[in-house]
Parts: sequence; structure tokens; C-alpha cells
Amino acid sequence: MTDLQRAWRGGRNDWRLHALSVFSVAVAFVCLASAALVVVNIDGLRARWAQAGRASVFLAAGVDAGRAAEIEQALRATPGVADVRFVSSEEARRDLVGMGDDVLAQLPAEAFPASLEVKVNDDAEGHTLAGIATQLSSLPAVESVETYGVWTDRLAALLAGGVTASALLAIIVFGAVISVVASTIRLALQRRSREVEVLKLVGASDGYVRRPFVIEGAAQGASGAVVAIALLAVFYAIVRSHFQGELATLIGMAPMFLPWSVIAVMVGMGGGLGALAAFTSLRKLLVV
Repeated sequence: MTDLQRAWRGGRNDWRLHALSVFSVAVAFVCLASAALVVVNIDGLRARWAQAGRASVFLAAGVDAGRAAEIEQALRATPGVADVRFVSSEEARRDLVGMGDDVLAQLPAEAFPASLEVKVNDDAEGHTLAGIATQLSSLPAVESVETYGVWTDRLAALLAGGVTASALLAIIVFGAVISVVASTIRLALQRRSREVEVLKLVGASDGYVRRPFVIEGAAQGASGAVVAIALLAVFYAIVRSHFQGELATLIGMAPMFLPWSVIAVMVGMGGGLGALAAFTSLRKLLVV
């Protein structure tokens, strides 16, 4: 009988014990996977805003259409500028009111400044947008220029904090998984103590006795990670179904789930931790 067959038979006989272990591991991995999901979305948003290559040029109140057209033509003639779009006060009000805010709906069109939405080429140099913003800010007809660089820096700082918090959480999760799997494997060994004694009497080595338990531990860890990701996918689908398209347009991206590479690493990590926990928990117990 192969090690896999022995592990399958043992797991089938103690399926309630293993199911409880998988559930406990899944609870721990849900916390880690949720933190990873937040970090992935923050990083995606940071990258999206960093590569957006756009700026909003808000015009001062009372600027006539002719002056706005002159600024638009000058921007179109600027090297590196891909597109310029004029947004009137009425259009700005309509876009914001369309998000369902009753307070904004009561404001007149004059409360929303007209603007020029500028987009630079993807291959333009990094200082192109900053240089354009500096020149425009000095014009009397321009109230302010928003390049979203400040928000990118804030997201980068938030991302660094999220990565640090996720690393600390990972240590806690690793400890919980090792503890749960090790306890489960020790209980399984006690339930099969007669079988182990018979194997030892007929000359079976410690490695031969230990291998099925190590496989069971790896299966518990990997299964717990898979269940956790499945639960997180359900939660994500619920949140995603209530995510408004206007909000995605406003922030520049829609929520995204964990990449397959992260999922594979998490499942492999669960299996590795389970195998390690099983091996270390039986190391002393099987010594003659």
C-alpha cells in the first residue's frame, strides 16, 4: 500500500477530526487572504493613478469661452499632450449629480468650475505633466491644477503600511496553522496507536510510519487555504455586485480579486505549513 493510499484511508477514518482542522485553518487564512486582497487593490489603484498621465485644469470663475479655447489650443500644441477635453460647468454638475448625491443636486451650475481634462502620452517623460501643471498654474485664468500626484504618494504610503500589517498578520496565521495541524495530527496518531505499534513491531521505520501523517497535514493546510479563498471569493462577489460603475469611473478602476499567482502561493504555503507541522509534531513521538 502506497503512502497516499495509507494517508487516504487514515483521513477517511478520521474525517470529522480533519474537517474541523480544515475549518480552523480556513478561518486563519481568510484573515490573511482578506488583507492580501486589500493590498492588491491598493497597489492596483496606486499603479493606475501613477500611470494615468492626466491632469484637471480648473478654470477661474468668469473665464469666457474664448479664453478657455485659447488655453485648450495651446495645450493641444504642447509636446507630449495626447488629448484635451473641455468640461463646462453644466457638464461637471451633471456628472457629479449622476452619482446620486442629493446635496450636490441642489447646487447651481455656477458652483461647479469649468475645467480642461488633459491627458499626456504614455511614453512621455515623467516631468512632462509636472511642467505643464507649473506653467498653467501661473495663468490668471486658471484657478488650480490637479495632477493627482499627491494622492499617488498617499496611496504608496498606505500600501507600505498595508504590506507591513499583512506581514505581521501572516506570522500570526502561520503560528495558528501550525498549532492546529500539529494538534490534529497528534490526535490522529493517538487514535491509530495500535496500528503504529504493529508497524513498529514488524520493523517499519519511523519515516514509513510518519509519511502518511505528513501527507494528511499537507492536505489539511492546502484544503484550508482553498476553502478560505473560496469564502473570500463569495464575499468579493457580494461586494462587487454592489459596486457602482460611477465610482469605478471616478477612482479609475474597479475592484479586482487576488491574482492566480497569489492564490497558488497561498495554497502552496498552506500545504507546506501543514506538512511541516505534522513532521515536527511526530518527530519526538515516533522515536523509539
